[in-house]
Amino acid sequence: MAIQRPTAEQLQELAGRLHISLTTAQAEEYLAVMQANFDAYDLIDSLPDDIPEVRYPRTAGYRPTGEENPLNAWYYKTEVKGAATGALAGRTIALKDNVSLAGVPMMNGASTLEGFVPSYDATVATRLLDAGATILGKATCEHFCLSGGSHTSDPAPVHNPHRHGYSSGGSSSGSAALVAAGEVDMAIAAIRAVPSVSLPPSVVPTA
Repeated sequence: MAIQRPTAEQLQELAGRLHISLTTAQAEEYLAVMQANFDAYDLIDSLPDDIPEVRYPRTAGYRPTGEENPLNAWYYKTEVKGAATGALAGRTIALKDNVSLAGVPMMNGASTLEGFVPSYDATVATRLLDAGATILGKATCEHFCLSGGSHTSDPAPVHNPHRHGYSSGGSSSGSAALVAAGEVDMAIAAIRAVPSVSLPPSVVPTA
């Protein structure tokens, strides 16, 4: 998808909103500096997309509410059954909601991304399915994975399964809560900017 290049007048308008005075000549100088970035983007945009095949059937699922999601730990529920055999056969998995699962909405904890639906599976999801796992859905995570608490996730905070109203850590808050509550055998977590893998299990022990 091509980037729409700004004009000198648009740069001046944007600068004005920030109370910065920018002459036409200065705006044109900035455009010249930006051109290298435009060229780099155009090069990447011209390359063919290598979109992996989605091999395991699934439905988009649904967002559970109320008694079905008392911890707010689920963002979306679905069921994707992997290979019939493998090291993870019979195991149920939740994916942190910053991991792509084709056809299933992904919000990354932020309402600004609500409505985004990935078209292919993340490598980790494919490997889990190839190993026989069953993915039961997406676990709620913190807003853009940028909190070590469990209070910034949209649409609601994630509760500690051992004590309602208390933190389950972050940013992989839903992943830890679902495992600790026994709703899945295991969950994928990921580190973004805080100790998102180690912090939640330390706050929400599973044993």
